[in-house]
Parts: sequence; C-alpha cells; structure tokens
Amino acid sequence: MEIKKDTWQLLDNLKPFIREAWERHKFSKPTPIQFKSIPQILEGKDVIAHSPIGTGKTLAYLIPLLEKIDPLNKNVQGLILVPSHELAMQIYGVIKEWTEKTQIVSTPLIGGANINKQIEKLKEKPHLVVGTVGRIIELINLKKLKTHGIKTIVLDEFDALMAAEHINKIQTIIKATLRDRQILCFSATLPKEVKELAFSITNDPKLIEIHKEEKDNNTQHFYIEVEARKKVDLLSKILKNEKMKVLCFVNNHHKLLELEAKLIFKGHVFKTLSSNTGKRERVEAIQSFKKGIVMTLLATEVSARGLDIPGITHVINYDIPFDEKGYIHRTGRCGRMGAKGTVISLVTKNEALQLKRICRKIKGISLKEKVLSYGKLVDPQ
Repeated sequence: MEIKKDTWQLLDNLKPFIREAWERHKFSKPTPIQFKSIPQILEGKDVIAHSPIGTGKTLAYLIPLLEKIDPLNKNVQGLILVPSHELAMQIYGVIKEWTEKTQIVSTPLIGGANINKQIEKLKEKPHLVVGTVGRIIELINLKKLKTHGIKTIVLDEFDALMAAEHINKIQTIIKATLRDRQILCFSATLPKEVKELAFSITNDPKLIEIHKEEKDNNTQHFYIEVEARKKVDLLSKILKNEKMKVLCFVNNHHKLLELEAKLIFKGHVFKTLSSNTGKRERVEAIQSFKKGIVMTLLATEVSARGLDIPGITHVINYDIPFDEKGYIHRTGRCGRMGAKGTVISLVTKNEALQLKRICRKIKGISLKEKVLSYGKLVDPQ
C-alpha cells in the first residue's frame, strides 16, 4: 500500500468519520509510527511496534482498529489491554472523541470500579473494550465478557503489561479469542526479553522500530546537584515559576506523602497521584491538572504511567528513576507531538553519577548540569 506522506492519501480510503476526526484535530501528517504501522495493521498483520513516548502510538493502532469494526456486528471485536486505570480511561476518552456520531459502542473495564455496573455496560453490546488485565480476566471467567468475536487484541505499554504477574493471564485472554486474531504490541521500550515475549505470542509479526532521531526531539535534559536536605527548598523555588506546568516524580507513596506535607507548608497548591489514591480523587487530580486548575502534579512512576496530558512543560525528578526504562517513561510526559519540554533531575553528588549512567544507555539524550539563579536555569560557573 503506497502512501504519500505529505498528504497521507490513505485517509481517503478510510471511513469518513475517521478522516473527519483527523481534520477536526488539525493533524497535517502522520507521525513515523503511524505512517509505518497503520498500513500493516489494515492488511491484517500482527505488529510489534517500538516507538518513543509522545509519538502518537495510540492513534497508530486505534485508527485501523476503528476502520475494521463493523457496527452491525454486535460482538466485541477489539480488545485493548493496558497496565493502568489512568491509561485505560485516557484511551477510552480518545475512542469516544473519534467515534462520536457513529454507531460504534465502546466501554472501559478497569479494576477498582463497580463490576456490576460494568456487567450492565456489557449488555449494551460494545464493539470495542479497553481495560486492565485483572478485570478483563475476571469478566471472562464470569462469562460476562464474550471473546469469540474478538478479531484484534492490542497490548499497549507491552513492556509493563508483560510483568511476571500478568503473563499467564494475558496468554489466557489470547487463547480465549479467535485462532486467527490479530495481535498488536506497542511499547516505548523494548528490551531483549520483552521483544522475545512479543514474538512468542504473535504470528509472523511485522517489527516496527522508531528511534529517537525519527522523533521530533524537543526535550532538554538537565540536572541540578543539591544536598538531599535542601531538595525541598530547591523544588519550592522552581515551582514558583508561574509559566510552568509540572509533573514531579517521587519513587514511592511514603516519599510522596512526606513531600506533599512539606510543599503544603511552603504554600504550594498542587494535586497528588499514587497507587493509594482513591478512584474519585484520582480522576479529580488528573482533571484539575489537565484543565490547569493546578499547575503541579506530584506522582509516583506507576501511577503516572501512560498519562497523556497536553501542555506539560516540565518533568521534575525529585527522586531519580531506578533505570533507563523508568527515565524514558517519566520524561516522555513532556515534549510530546512536537511540543517543547524540559526535564530537571534534582540529584545529590552520588545520584548525579547514577543519573549519568542511566542517560548514557539512552540514545539521543544530552544531559547537562545547571544551577538555579534568580529563578532561571543557568550554566554553573
């Protein structure tokens, strides 16, 4: 299938509502991952796609998935599996935007939500389901989610999905569907062992890899050396910049609570997100941050995984991540889809060495030291 990238004539061959949604969102051309993935998926091939965060992976699988759905067929035809509640609801929101005024029905199925209400939603015969692994397998076992009509399974953030506790469940879900189903694995990182797992569950897949240089790399990566006891004061000074929309990471819930108390004492207004955050508070925190009611969101890595919030200008690592995979997932929350972004890691002398080791393993990242002077990041003297 030949595509002229500048005008993307492929759109002319798709359902009108897809082309209309594309134009409504004012997209001019596909991102590299969309350009390379969509034709392969439309042709029915299994796909393993590896592309940096913020490169349009969701639409890379969602556009062909929507194209293939038959609204007159009242079975579940597409299943999107994700590792977190936030990502499930985020993708569901995109699906709703792209299918408005169509007959395509979709529903989210996530753990922690009322299962009886979800069972009622399944009676509305959704064509497309997006959900977390535990709840999906639970509804299959209850015989409330019928899988015999599923033609396409998407494993989004495949690297996180294939954690040890999920592997057997995902294989069970796959085996419950049609033998000739299509499997699409999408991930921002693809270590060797994850790639091998992807190949083991797919059938003659097309491997598509988009590297850093194929992505508009508009994110700057800085670090500031600071004594551990002075980190809070430094963060407080940085957050006084009113032009910043900040996602700030700490490594666990206990540290988040500690930092939350100290920043409140210093008069800052923000929201928090961790695995301990209740569903209602979680939704409120994300919506407040999205709408700009608050300009700072403190989060743990797991709780913020997959978040796609427009306009994040800065990612701050109050605690540095444990490895390069964590760094990629955190820092990909800014500089998305051509926007500019800045990553600032607050590090002790020892942490600076760890951070440099992490960044050396990531292709295309230039890490520079800065100091804060009169509210601005400048080169050290």
